[in-house]
Amino acid sequence: MTDVDDVLSLEHDGPVAVLVLRRPDRRNALNLQLCRAIHGGVDEAITAGARAIVVTGEGSAFCSGADLDGVYGGEFLDALYGMLHHLASVSVPIVAAVNGPAIGAGTQLAMACDLRVADATARFGVPTARNGMAVDAWTIRTLEKLAGSGRARQMMLGAEIIDQGQALTCGLADRAGTLDDARAWAREIAGFAPLTLAHNKLVLNGAPGDEDAVVQSFERVWASADVREAAAARSEKRPPVFRGE
Repeated sequence: MTDVDDVLSLEHDGPVAVLVLRRPDRRNALNLQLCRAIHGGVDEAITAGARAIVVTGEGSAFCSGADLDGVYGGEFLDALYGMLHHLASVSVPIVAAVNGPAIGAGTQLAMACDLRVADATARFGVPTARNGMAVDAWTIRTLEKLAGSGRARQMMLGAEIIDQGQALTCGLADRAGTLDDARAWAREIAGFAPLTLAHNKLVLNGAPGDEDAVVQSFERVWASADVREAAAARSEKRPPVFRGE
């Protein structure tokens, strides 16, 4: 395990990278430094060859939200939303291991990941109506897409906090489990075809202006050596070894 910053660590576990938020004294609340560290840590993991990434929090909280001692200002908001949108746009799948509360910016961080594994203590909520703040349209629309319109309205207009069971029922969480379960899922995903995963993520997370990129991604998958490898593996009755080429 290495320190990307004194607020974030990066561990390489074969093709899986694990990013751990390390502000347990602040219940891993996001400040300017941590937002920038997560942004850079994801890039560092991908550059080192990670095929899947797990994000989790040290201690008893995934991320308790934005650090209210320093959130007011454009520099923080630029770093926060730049980091969230970056996680959603990188080609490598990211799994959130939600260990405890993920409130406000914590729920945003979990939603910026592609999949969410929630333990028994997980809690989700975006109670901006209680503190007079606001989140961007991407957050509200992503919450609605993941959790459904009714649950999103309860959380955004009623400022409700939901637990693991409710998150699993509405689709905000994908699986119940611990960090070990999230690691195991990430290892499985890391064995899949990288170009296909990148294409699928682009389509799922992409904006309306991404049509040309989607077409190019689709064509790249079908022209890849991984397609031929899958055919050869079927013929030879063995698991395929995908290289993202």
